[in-house]
Amino acid sequence: MDANNELKLAVLIDADNVPSSNVKGMLEEIAKYGTPTFKRIYGDFTKPNLAGWKSVLQAHAITPIQQYGYTTGKNATDSALIIDAMDILYTGNVDGFCIISSDSDFTRLATRLREAGKKVFGLGEKKTPAAFIAACNKFIYLEILQKEAREPAAPVRVTKKKLKKEDPVATQRKTLEQLITNSVNDLAEEDGWVFLGVLGNLILKKQPDFDPRNFGFKKLLDLIKSMPALEIEERHTGKNNTAHFYVRTK
Repeated sequence: MDANNELKLAVLIDADNVPSSNVKGMLEEIAKYGTPTFKRIYGDFTKPNLAGWKSVLQAHAITPIQQYGYTTGKNATDSALIIDAMDILYTGNVDGFCIISSDSDFTRLATRLREAGKKVFGLGEKKTPAAFIAACNKFIYLEILQKEAREPAAPVRVTKKKLKKEDPVATQRKTLEQLITNSVNDLAEEDGWVFLGVLGNLILKKQPDFDPRNFGFKKLLDLIKSMPALEIEERHTGKNNTAHFYVRTK
């Protein structure tokens, strides 16, 4: 897929119209298209139905914008998000916006942002009206991310030893391998190869605390060499014995 890792993005979430489940998957998806410089969520967090969001905001460094419903039948949350989006458009120095909502009220906002030359990525459920979807440069259904999160890991050959309670280190290793493999697949061109530097950038966006030294390796290249599911190709540039490394899944 084509991904512009240099895009600076404003991520604006309508808490009333998207579920809090798989917020990690949402942010990992956004990382494919750029780097979030704003992460804000809008809603009345005194309402019980938004309790799920309150538990994940701090873990993902999302700033909550508390918006009370002043009048019955009027959506103050939508208005607050739209006002912030326009403020960011003129003062925030961003290249694009991610509007996470299933609400058609943001159709005109998306159109206006694109008229200003900004990329607009939408994330919402399949119930999202067609008008809002069409107003975005790209729209991603949350059901797809939820399905990916539920998919089982690749089958592992079971031995008598593995029937015992799994070692936490082994579990951590599986999670790491899945993170790297998924990132390779996210970036892979038609031939399957991904430049190592681009891969490292995406992994850091998905998991900011990632560091090969946490797993006993000095560099990402050394860590990948230890993974049987991945292969590495060294390509010489012809300049001062400089080589570039590329990675793909076997």
